[in-house]
Amino acid sequence: MRTQKTMILFTTLCLLCACTKHEIESRSEVQVAPVEIKPIHITIDINIKVDRALDNFFEDIDKAQP
Repeated sequence: MRTQKTMILFTTLCLLCACTKHEIESRSEVQVAPVEIKPIHITIDINIKVDRALDNFFEDIDKAQP
């Protein structure tokens, strides 16, 4: 008999908790700092390729001259 009353009381408490409205309010703020973008300077030395191309282009003229 005692366990039956305990079960009824426990069930009633569970139903009361289930029928009530529970609400949790949370708020979060995230600050994003601006990203600094810097230019990248790249220097490529292509003088060797241009020099070889010019040598090949004017090779016949150089051979023709005594």
